[in-house]
Amino acid sequence: MIKKLFLGLLAIVVLLVAAVAVNTLRKGSRQIDVPPIAPLAVDEAGVAARLGEAVRLRTISSRDDANLSADQFKALHAMLQARFPKLHAALKRETVGDLSLLYTWEGSNPKAQPIMLMAHMDVVPVAPGTEKDWAVEPFSGAVKDGFVWGRGAWDDKGNVIAQLEAVEMLVASGYKPERTVYLAYGADEEVSGLRGAAKIAALLKNRKVKLDFVIDEGMLITEGMLPGLSKPAAIIGVAEKGYLSVVLKMAATPGHSSMPPPKGTSAIAMMSAALKRVDDEQLPGGIRGVAGEMFDTLAPEMNGFSRVALSNLWLFGPVVQKQLEAGASTNAMLRTTTSLTIVNAGNKENVLPGVAEATVNFRLLPGDTKEQVMERTRALVADATKSDKFELFALPGAVDASKVAPTDSAQYQLLNRTVREVFPGTVVTPGLMLAATDSIHYGEISDHIFKFSPVRAKPEDLTRFHGTNERIASSNLVELVRFYHRLVTEGAKAPQP
Repeated sequence: MIKKLFLGLLAIVVLLVAAVAVNTLRKGSRQIDVPPIAPLAVDEAGVAARLGEAVRLRTISSRDDANLSADQFKALHAMLQARFPKLHAALKRETVGDLSLLYTWEGSNPKAQPIMLMAHMDVVPVAPGTEKDWAVEPFSGAVKDGFVWGRGAWDDKGNVIAQLEAVEMLVASGYKPERTVYLAYGADEEVSGLRGAAKIAALLKNRKVKLDFVIDEGMLITEGMLPGLSKPAAIIGVAEKGYLSVVLKMAATPGHSSMPPPKGTSAIAMMSAALKRVDDEQLPGGIRGVAGEMFDTLAPEMNGFSRVALSNLWLFGPVVQKQLEAGASTNAMLRTTTSLTIVNAGNKENVLPGVAEATVNFRLLPGDTKEQVMERTRALVADATKSDKFELFALPGAVDASKVAPTDSAQYQLLNRTVREVFPGTVVTPGLMLAATDSIHYGEISDHIFKFSPVRAKPEDLTRFHGTNERIASSNLVELVRFYHRLVTEGAKAPQP
């Protein structure tokens, strides 16, 4: 009897191992096979110098003051006009919302839908007191040790300059696009894009423009960030998470701290219980949607157990998910995230406050809506405090997640192919953009919006983003120019009848 049981268990194990092996081997590469193109000759020193000049202009945006840095933005406009004269002679330039720019390069085929390249001209400020930690002055725009240094070199003036450089070269060569090409550069992306990108999108919508595709800043060419993947991975954002900040106000009877109310009924106690409940019971996650497609695409490119596990999520799914949830960035790909960001209560150590207030920020996964999250949060707070005497409201600027751009489309395959041509040996996969970009405002005029910058990044580079020692390699900047040059050349072709 024991022998039969042992043999039965052994048979099950053998079958399981066989199924895992077959699944792993059958899951072949989804990378398209294209030959690399000959590298385009680019003036590396020249483009690096032009980016450095742009970085020196302190185009810091403000949510509250639309005119902050207005002189710097106008100086940047003038600098771009001076450095890219052929482009400015061939393209129409419009100023939108006072400080943002829209360029139009008319195509020869008015029936073909236009394409758009995007970036933004504004930057975040340097955190006070950290200036001394920089290897160079933060707004020096220094070209040093093979890098262009300074705030905005990576985010996002590198894309602005690379796009303009590519179009300048195309104009100089006599190239004429069949599709109309738009270049859109916002001046307030870092503070929601409502004065720039939103107004440009509204302007184009009013003109009945429907864009074939849009490419904006976003995900990167990562190196050494994905365990089990030895090749660089170009992660193309096909969707962007939504944004919702909720304010919770909890009221109670104020009084002297020497005579506290019953346990758990003070404003701070009830707020603490509410926030703990909201933080403990975050929305459920899963390897599905964009994240599911990403890992399905990466699985055949992985080495060792990573390939086996991702190829057999039917078996290893719970283990893989637990590992992903342990990392902040990978956890954010799987769920609508909950972040407790602001808490205010009380102003004197011996006084019980009458009101406690907190802000909770949610980043919404495609499929989760603002209304669903608000309703769920309200229910959690009511249950945690055993009370309905609280206020809960959303701050302005809330937006649902973007539409998901289909990866089986010609537009995605164009981008996929262009990456593989310009960056040979790079694995291409769709991904989910976790942060906010200007392109979310274009959802009504395009179904194919991609969030991707061909910027190379290693794990140690991530702290430079909005942080100290922001920089971009001048050799990588050349690659950006080549990428956009190829993308426009191929993307601006009219569809064949």
